[in-house]
Amino acid sequence: MSSVALRAAALVTAFAVVGWAQAPHVMRRPVRPRAATAEAAGLTPEMRVVVGHITANSLRGDVSFLASDSLEGRDTPSRGLDIAGEYIASQFRRLGLEPAGDDGYFQSVVIRPEDPDSPKSRNVAGILRGSDPQLKDTYVMLSAHYDHLGLAETGEDRIFNGANDDASGTASVLEIANALVGLHPRPKRSVLFILFCGEEKGLRGSLYYVAHPLVPLDKTVADLNLEQIGRTDAPEGPHLKSANVTGFDFSDMVPILVDAGKRVGIAVSKDVQAGDKYFELSDNAPIAKAGIPAHTLSVTYEFSDYHAVGDEWQKIDYDNMAKVDRMIAAALTMVANSDEPVHWNEKNSKAGAFVKAWKARHP
Repeated sequence: MSSVALRAAALVTAFAVVGWAQAPHVMRRPVRPRAATAEAAGLTPEMRVVVGHITANSLRGDVSFLASDSLEGRDTPSRGLDIAGEYIASQFRRLGLEPAGDDGYFQSVVIRPEDPDSPKSRNVAGILRGSDPQLKDTYVMLSAHYDHLGLAETGEDRIFNGANDDASGTASVLEIANALVGLHPRPKRSVLFILFCGEEKGLRGSLYYVAHPLVPLDKTVADLNLEQIGRTDAPEGPHLKSANVTGFDFSDMVPILVDAGKRVGIAVSKDVQAGDKYFELSDNAPIAKAGIPAHTLSVTYEFSDYHAVGDEWQKIDYDNMAKVDRMIAAALTMVANSDEPVHWNEKNSKAGAFVKAWKARHP
């Protein structure tokens, strides 16, 4: 049986197990933008469109499928990860995004490039083409990783479902893509939506992407990476209507996020203890080292089931997740419609290496 046929058969099996009710994107009717509320004061008409398309129920449907037991923890590589990748590609296809990979929506990834016998996996990528004749060949990235830890060797429950880490980020990318597709005209710049494999194996998918970019790196103005968007139960107390950004003072992408947060009622702030430390621990890091302003946004850095089998879809706060995603969608709209690219903060010495990489790419 061919690899394509095997993937298709696996996808059918998984949908039979999980049930169509947990995969609403596949047959979902278009969402009518909700009426503006007092909380949405200050939103532009474009922002109101994208904000109105993001719902907690759609996010719940995606996370419950991606973090279901039938996907067996989405290890890199694994049958479960292949099924998740096929699901993501089906959503990109439904939305009419341009395939961005070397095989449709898929980018083949060599997990260990130094090993001639290395296993392979796949990133999943689609493009919403921009509307401006001059800016449509420049790109804003929205990314997350769709893999997790797979199966534990022992235990009654062996499945690392990875609902918050990072089915929540993956579902957010899908939902925000769905929201931006509803814009007419589309944003000026093109938006690359990409889901990385192998983050839990050492950022393998994003490292491979930088070495084999699907769009020109010197035409990529920013990347916002999403990690752990769904859980609000932090050790120090609930994180509601708030988000943290790594490398908070590193670029002027963050003030845009802060501005968008004020417009929708989300406080975007710096975690003094962890914000800079975690900057190089997620998929934004290889992108930033290539010179592109790139940050990771999270609701919590720590939660009770981090890298444990208890990270399940029922524990996600979907209402809060939708509010955070509305802020992200509004900010992404601002960046994609701006005539000015995002810039590193040259006054911050911690961003020095990234500034240098950017200048080397833009002599």
